[in-house]
Amino acid sequence: MRSRYSAFVLERADYLLATWHASTRPTELGFDAGVRWLGLEVKQHQPIDATHAEVEFVARQRDKSGRAVRLHERSRFVREDGRWYYVDGDLK
Repeated sequence: MRSRYSAFVLERADYLLATWHASTRPTELGFDAGVRWLGLEVKQHQPIDATHAEVEFVARQRDKSGRAVRLHERSRFVREDGRWYYVDGDLK
């Protein structure tokens, strides 16, 4: 989760796509101009079984108009061939 947050901060679409599960991966990613990421708080990590886990997090950012925005999500991950992949998430 932290590495994906860092990839958003650095606008590393290649990394984000490589860590996104093929079943839900978009063909491309865009980034909103002027967004300033302010921090990540991992609220909970819950292993479901050996190949599935959920992570609840809050990521804070300031948009180009200066408005503070919080992204609160419970994300689902799956492990394949020893690597974890983001599948999807529910916004809170």
